[in-house]
Amino acid sequence: MEFLGKIIGHINNFAWGPPALILIVGTGIFLTFGVKFIQTGKFGHMWKNTIMTMFKKGEDGTAKKSDGTNVTPFQAVCTAMASTVGVGNIAGVAGAIALGGPGAVFWMWFSAFFGMATKYSEIVLAVKYRQVSKDGTHYGGPMYYIEQGIGSKGGSWKGFAKVLAIIFAIFGGLACFGIGNATQAGEISVAVNNLTGSGFDSSLITGIVLALLVGLVIIGGIKRIGLVTSYLVPFMAMFYILCGLIIILTNITAVPTAFAFIVREAFSFRAVGSGIFGYAIMVAMRRGIARGVFSNEAGLGSAPIAHAASSLKDPVKQGLWGVFEVFIDTIVLCTITGLVIVLSIMASGEFVNGEYIGTLRGGALAATSFGYIFTGGDFIVRIALLLFAFSTILGWSYYGERCWGYLTNNNKAVNLGFRIVFVALAFVGAISTSTNILHDNTALEFAWEVADTLNGLMMIPNLIGLLMLSGIIFTLTKKYFSTGSSLDA
Repeated sequence: MEFLGKIIGHINNFAWGPPALILIVGTGIFLTFGVKFIQTGKFGHMWKNTIMTMFKKGEDGTAKKSDGTNVTPFQAVCTAMASTVGVGNIAGVAGAIALGGPGAVFWMWFSAFFGMATKYSEIVLAVKYRQVSKDGTHYGGPMYYIEQGIGSKGGSWKGFAKVLAIIFAIFGGLACFGIGNATQAGEISVAVNNLTGSGFDSSLITGIVLALLVGLVIIGGIKRIGLVTSYLVPFMAMFYILCGLIIILTNITAVPTAFAFIVREAFSFRAVGSGIFGYAIMVAMRRGIARGVFSNEAGLGSAPIAHAASSLKDPVKQGLWGVFEVFIDTIVLCTITGLVIVLSIMASGEFVNGEYIGTLRGGALAATSFGYIFTGGDFIVRIALLLFAFSTILGWSYYGERCWGYLTNNNKAVNLGFRIVFVALAFVGAISTSTNILHDNTALEFAWEVADTLNGLMMIPNLIGLLMLSGIIFTLTKKYFSTGSSLDA
């Protein structure tokens, strides 16, 4: 474990070092200017053309219509949010605060603001370059818009694009087994054990039930995944938001101080431990941006895979759902988690010079924090972890299948084999990690380091693709807001 941890650490220094942080934030800033600050200037338009379409009847622009073989726009965004609204919103935020201080929350907000433009751009390209199977099913993602978009330049660009697309698909295909499955299954197992509280290790039963549920959903493909997540995601998001707001409102007098503390620590130039003076800001920035990306997946390239399956024809209209997605995921859900944790740690005196001195990490820190300032708060976190982790498994099952499908030319035998292996790993994750994932900090931190590594390695080829195809994004956006449609007449 120690040797492997060193290897992962070296890779992370590359994947999440200063150049990578500049790449992801710089790409978001560049795209934000290119799409004319769509996340603020067109926020009302985005709201009207995303969640408000649930109350309308119609065809192309609404969330209620499907063309029979594909999912509705709303089901597409729920499938994407099934993976984004996950353990990262709870355990990831807690880990960022524990390791990077409360200032990490500010850098989550910072990355999320520009991440809205990044997520929007990914989805626009995914719908623009998506493929259509013989039965009319839509599928796509970064591997397709990298290959088709960059490859269309011809010459050596075609080979470069193919290699870049393969790299993305390989890392995406690997990530789905770990952070998209086994780790989530472990969180579910822990949540069930803590909820029962009987001292009986229920991980075996949990593993069997989880494998059956996952198998029943993913065997039906994207249509069934979209249907299940369209009910599950809104329910679990509203449950967590309402519970979190109740807890925050009961401590409303301390909220301004907590916000001020978060912002102040984000720009702290103190030393961390024996580190150099001013190193704290770099730690908070790295942890906050990394966990922010892990939570909302802006720039990662995973969510566009789900959005490509939408029945909606206009790339920009589907892209607007990406702005909504990041807003709910990070600005709302992650803020609730971060604020409750900071409030509880401030109240308990666990901060010394801005550093968290406790021993808890991840879900345990979040559950303890919620329980500290609100009776029954820890129970809320356990329920949320269970629901969030399950939804993440469903979302990532589709991402993984599409990545391996790209690598094997959508071989049906490979797709079936993938589903079998994926279900089996959900069972293995539940029985193998349940005893230590929330109590063994070394194992927990290692799991998050591996997640950061795979996410970072997926992200790099995707961001290169976004930058090289940015002209197409800007053209489609300008056309949509000028004529009402980005489609050719």
